[in-house]
Amino acid sequence: MPDPISRRHALKATASVVGAIAAPLSVSASLPPQGGAAFKQGVARWCYGKIPLDEFARAIAAMGIQGVDLVGPDDWPTLKNHGLVCSITSGGGTIPDGLNRRENHDKIEQEFRRNIPRAAAAGVPNVITFSGNRRGLSDQEGLENCVIGLKRVKGLAEEHGVTICLELLNSKVDHKDYQCDHTAWGVEVVRRVNSPRVKVLYDIYHMQIMEGDVIATIRANRDWIGHYHTGGVPGRHEIDGSQELNYPAILRAIAETGFSGFVGHEFTPTRDPLTSLREAVRICTV
Repeated sequence: MPDPISRRHALKATASVVGAIAAPLSVSASLPPQGGAAFKQGVARWCYGKIPLDEFARAIAAMGIQGVDLVGPDDWPTLKNHGLVCSITSGGGTIPDGLNRRENHDKIEQEFRRNIPRAAAAGVPNVITFSGNRRGLSDQEGLENCVIGLKRVKGLAEEHGVTICLELLNSKVDHKDYQCDHTAWGVEVVRRVNSPRVKVLYDIYHMQIMEGDVIATIRANRDWIGHYHTGGVPGRHEIDGSQELNYPAILRAIAETGFSGFVGHEFTPTRDPLTSLREAVRICTV
């Protein structure tokens, strides 16, 4: 069985796959109850790469998970067979080479113009994008360049009803030199773009590492967040009592904002993977 693919490789693979996909199926009415929250739970495929997709999709559908993050079009039919949808897929750019440099904008726009209509046709609600690494670029210039790049494609996103999510990542542990590494910076970018279809992906794991104060930050920026990721700190493993974040309280805070999108579990299990994922679903059912 092949080794699990890394997230970086997963994103590259997702961006390169092509295919025409029909509209997603509805989630089975037999799923377990998911509490009173409006949000839906998802999971990042790259964390479970050793489990064949059909087997994985069957198992997570039975848990009540409704979406799978970061998979490409070739895998969407398998998800639909189990009543699942791809919850976020590649939009444009990569983690190191993103919107913060104008010389990347033409290529990234072409990627968005290919990926957004394809996502819309398949019922995929979100596409992901990145600031890119600083490489000596000031935060002010990088911010302004990201705004310029996103303004080029916000009309396309609005036309197709797909949300572009600029991901917040930590530059301390996992993604050295990444520029969109604080909530205030990412939110300022999307605020200036000023589109209901351009938001940030608030990764709870990454932002705990960079700045903490997770619940207050979520409440203050509720209007600018389009997608969430989970992960235990430190280590990006299970979100149970073995790590420092109080995920039930965080998810209750997300629910209180009225968020109705996806909260995607993006942690690498240290125990039986499906048991850990099932426990995460229970913890986040509020």
